[in-house]
Amino acid sequence: MRLIGGHTNYGQDIGVLMLDTRFPRIPGDIGNAKSYPGVPVRYKVVKDAFTDRIMGQDHDPALLQPFIQAARELETEGCKAITTSCGFLAKFQRELANSVNVPVFTSALMLVPLVRQMVNQDKEIAIFTERPWNLTEDHFNQAGFSTKDIPVVVSGMPEGSPFPELFIGNNLEEEREVLQQCMEEMTSRHMREHPNTGAIVFECTNFGPFSRQVQDIAKVPVFGINQLLEYIAACVDVQAYY
Repeated sequence: MRLIGGHTNYGQDIGVLMLDTRFPRIPGDIGNAKSYPGVPVRYKVVKDAFTDRIMGQDHDPALLQPFIQAARELETEGCKAITTSCGFLAKFQRELANSVNVPVFTSALMLVPLVRQMVNQDKEIAIFTERPWNLTEDHFNQAGFSTKDIPVVVSGMPEGSPFPELFIGNNLEEEREVLQQCMEEMTSRHMREHPNTGAIVFECTNFGPFSRQVQDIAKVPVFGINQLLEYIAACVDVQAYY
């Protein structure tokens, strides 16, 4: 069998474009490699891609070129697919996908059309996010759907909540139990207000560590970037059957 080289490192099929952050990332968060024990990932930080430049009232278009450059570097380094550490980067989906020759999936919001086809049409699809007031129709359009065709219910954290204070505020520490309580409170509130919810999609990649707690309360399927990443990884390096 002929061995062919071309890269320095091998086996890291999924590249992750990371925001420039310092907050803690625990297992289940996309920024913790232990979240994917069966999928080696390769990280690349986009310098100066701070949370407030991505998750404000509007994304900073000056960041597009640095993200494109970083995506091209991941492709050159051997990654077979590329994702990002923030679902709000759906706004860069088309530009990033067109800049490389490997699949790009910027956000778990891309799962919404698939989820719509899977659940009872009488059920609502919920999107969980940290800043619901900044999640716009443009994010949805770039992710491949319109709320005119696929109505969604968006729920998020209130201003001043410890969860966004840590992650969007880019702080260094918080108690895990406090973050879990924030997730449980958001889920309980959502289910009281929208008991007809048939599925939940996490926009936020920081929600992953608490997927089980959310599902235990909501009793519906929970979709997020972790599930999408593992699925894409299985597609770009398919299993051999004998």
